[in-house]
Amino acid sequence: MKYFYMNIFLLFVVIANLNCGVYGFRGNNPPEGINTIAVPEFKDLSGFSDPTLSDNFTQILKTNIISDNTFRIADRKISDGILKCTIKTVKDEALVIASGENVTKRKLTIYVEVIFENLKTQKLIWNRTFENYGEYDSSGDSFSERNTGINIAVGKICDDIVIDLTSDW
Repeated sequence: MKYFYMNIFLLFVVIANLNCGVYGFRGNNPPEGINTIAVPEFKDLSGFSDPTLSDNFTQILKTNIISDNTFRIADRKISDGILKCTIKTVKDEALVIASGENVTKRKLTIYVEVIFENLKTQKLIWNRTFENYGEYDSSGDSFSERNTGINIAVGKICDDIVIDLTSDW
């Protein structure tokens, strides 16, 4: 009986190893047939007072996609897929209030809608809203500090978009 259980165990191990090629961690993404992606300029509907926000988002997202090496960036006319990105809202709010009601730290939260479409089939792959934040000190040169908070939030959101593009956990 001892050998019976040992043989069953070995059979289980062999079957499990045979299936390793079938199962992976990537899920259904990237979608089959999508090798190139167009990333047009982000639309900015937030009304936030930073004219460079949409360009910064676009450039960082393109850089992250290129660095990931799953997709190639291409012009819309020859791309398999497209990412249509819209900055919906930017909230800049007090995070830490010190004595005398002085705000010493702020939190900047950005909300971005991303539509991922298959240009070959003209079908929606997914539509998601990404939200993330960056904190910054509001004492001193608050304008340059605010840019630090923006850059942190933009970087986090672009990382999240690339993760959703390349994996389906």
